[in-house]
Amino acid sequence: MPPKRTESSRNSAHQEGRILLAIQAIKNEEISSLRDAVRRFNVPFSTLRDRLHGHQFRSESRANNHKLTQTEEESLKQWILSMDLRRSAPRPTSVREMANLLLARRGTTPIQTVGEK
Repeated sequence: MPPKRTESSRNSAHQEGRILLAIQAIKNEEISSLRDAVRRFNVPFSTLRDRLHGHQFRSESRANNHKLTQTEEESLKQWILSMDLRRSAPRPTSVREMANLLLARRGTTPIQTVGEK
């Protein structure tokens, strides 16, 4: 059974859709002013303005406190899946060691390590 969406997440998804439609209408020059788009699509002015200036949707942006890059996380995931295909499920300590190897390979000073969790 699919997870139930809360009312706020449903509203957020609807608002994001309206923002994307407003941006598309402005870029296609169907609507000439930002304020007109805000009224027609019922979206916040500041959000629409920020998106037009290149800001990302919050759920699509990556938090600052990640130690591994997206590419490093993807390679770690592929390593875990390849171990699983060989019927050798890696233990959490092995995954942590591999993540630390990826961080050490990056060459930052001081050398970073991942936490226990």
